[in-house]
Amino acid sequence: MNMFWHELRVYRKSTVIWSLSMVVLTVISLSMFPAISRDAADFQRILEGYPEGVRKAFGISIDSVSTFLGFYSYIFGYVLLCGAMQAMHLGLSILSKEMREKTADFLLTKPVTRTQIVSAKLAAAVVSLAVTSLVYVAAAAVSAAAVSEKPVDGKLFLMVSIPVFFVQLMFLALGLLLSVLLPGIKSVLSVSLTAVFGFFIIGMLGSAFDEEAVRYATPFRYYDAAYIIRHGAYEPIFLVMEGIIVIAAVAGAYWMYQKKDVHAV
Repeated sequence: MNMFWHELRVYRKSTVIWSLSMVVLTVISLSMFPAISRDAADFQRILEGYPEGVRKAFGISIDSVSTFLGFYSYIFGYVLLCGAMQAMHLGLSILSKEMREKTADFLLTKPVTRTQIVSAKLAAAVVSLAVTSLVYVAAAAVSAAAVSEKPVDGKLFLMVSIPVFFVQLMFLALGLLLSVLLPGIKSVLSVSLTAVFGFFIIGMLGSAFDEEAVRYATPFRYYDAAYIIRHGAYEPIFLVMEGIIVIAAVAGAYWMYQKKDVHAV
């Protein structure tokens, strides 16, 4: 339990920074919605000038971008990007920082098991991400009420927003697995950015070329806002896929960390 609280304190600053970043991005972006809504026809004509592939790559729908949920869905794609970077960085840092800072052997001399070490660190990371997501969703809800002249469907708004936490869990799990596979990572930030932007670009290309199979390869495409708004539900196959990925990655990290040799320094 002491380790859990220690890790939470360590993550406190980054949690505040990422929460504020996502809130500021959303508030500034949504502040443009009233103007776009008033001049919807002109804005749609501008968008029609872009190739369809470009619009799809950036998640822009001409028919819905002038509605609040349609515009919010476009912005939300970039919020997901921020959330994924935070989660991937946390996941990679959980165990690799002990190796990098040469404190792993000291930590393992304490009266705790390796399972307890991973569990405490992972729990602290999940709490950090949950706090970020809650702050973001609350701020986005307040902004929605402030900028939308028409009532916003609260259920659909939450269903579009909550996946920020789901996507974060996937990247956290993948980062945790990589932190065990690649304990000698020199720069966690560069690896995090490379991995996250790689998945993001794959998602953009898949959208641009209408490659449905690509959706299975990138977490950014698991929770399609247009589908959620249209059906009021998540796609079951991707909920199952997320469960498999998270469980497999976390279980693999636990198993490999149990077997890993930690050399004294």
